[in-house]
Amino acid sequence: MFDSVLVANRGEIARRIIRTVQRMGLRAVAVYSEADADLPFVKEADEAILLGPANPAQSYLDAGRVLEAARESGARAIHPGYGFFSENAGFARAVIEAGLVWIGPSPEAIERMGDKINARNLMEAAGVPVAAGTREPVTDLEKAVAAAAEIGYPVMVKAAGGGGGIGMGVARDEAGLAKAFETASRAAARFGSAGGDASGGQAAGPAILLERYIERARHVEVQILGLADGTVVALGERDCSVQRRHQKVVEESPSPGISPELRERMLAAAVRAGEAVGYLGAGTVECLVDADKQDFVFLEMNTRLQVEHPVTELVTGVDLVEQQLRIAAGEKTVVPTAVTGHAIEFRVYAEDPKRFFPGPGKIDIWEEPSGEGVRVDSGYAAGNAVTPFYDPLMAKLCVYGRTRSEALARAREAVAGFRIEGPKNNLPFCSELLDRIEFVNGDYDTGLVARMRA
Repeated sequence: MFDSVLVANRGEIARRIIRTVQRMGLRAVAVYSEADADLPFVKEADEAILLGPANPAQSYLDAGRVLEAARESGARAIHPGYGFFSENAGFARAVIEAGLVWIGPSPEAIERMGDKINARNLMEAAGVPVAAGTREPVTDLEKAVAAAAEIGYPVMVKAAGGGGGIGMGVARDEAGLAKAFETASRAAARFGSAGGDASGGQAAGPAILLERYIERARHVEVQILGLADGTVVALGERDCSVQRRHQKVVEESPSPGISPELRERMLAAAVRAGEAVGYLGAGTVECLVDADKQDFVFLEMNTRLQVEHPVTELVTGVDLVEQQLRIAAGEKTVVPTAVTGHAIEFRVYAEDPKRFFPGPGKIDIWEEPSGEGVRVDSGYAAGNAVTPFYDPLMAKLCVYGRTRSEALARAREAVAGFRIEGPKNNLPFCSELLDRIEFVNGDYDTGLVARMRA
């Protein structure tokens, strides 16, 4: 095992990784921007190194400066968290070439799963169900119209690269397709996603993927671990259907919307997906579930730790960050995969609870709930400021119960007991959700928030 880890991230995930690194007796090195100098993760690390200004391109996304910080601190491994460099194959290679341990899957696995079209084709070849869709990049609207006619409306339109739901849109007719294609094209340009031509070069247009859109779909993902001995295991599933603008807000495990038979098929498919790319470490196989038909299709694979990983930790008792470290160090481990009880995570954002627009500002009061079955992974404290430079996620409020009903009861108490004053926050939305009959009954889909805000 290496003796030190540089955490190439910020906020709550940096703090959460540092906690496990230090519990394992290793030295934790934090890196930070000028805007984050006063945040808890900087103070709690064994060593903290300033990267540069608030602009991510000059700090957290400056690969040379991050590697320089590793050399300065003597860190032997780099954990990317999620976001920033976590799914950047080029950075992973740079870490390895610098003689450091990359805590994540191989650069090749990141590349193969980072492009949604390539990933979709690879999964189909591995026997993982996929939705009807395009097998090659769609680079102009004319081709998109032809593809949609073949697939059949409605279709989901999205950039081949990138994530976080950015640029995704549903088209129900040709007019809607033109609008969705334009939005996805802008996202593709942002992600640097261009279509390849027959010679292996780059085509002029953006790389867009079209797939059959599933009405009343649930977004359910499977947590996998690729162990050092080559074994891939699945640690249950998480339901991530509570979304705004295609971005997750609340997650729970197990999913209340799938049958035991469907769960078994999904877990097996996720293992096949990991095996198909020789996956190493923590990853997530995301699926869309047709709640009425009790069937599923592959959506994408995230080659990193997920924001919502705590719910899996709560129902399995497995510290996923610890497993990432041990796997990266080449240790052979035995990981329990049984799921017990029920866990729910609420992402606490500095945002308007009605329209979900970011609302940065100084935190005057920060009082976290506590008690049996309550876990808070936070990135801030009273006196800190949520700045406009980064994602407005402030904390993750997680609850665990022996049953879903017990978890919901604890969630209501915990949300009511979480006091934040200063920046706008979405705790009122979380309270509203916990009173929504669809959510309480577990009979909801990805359109739930849109219906709440109709």
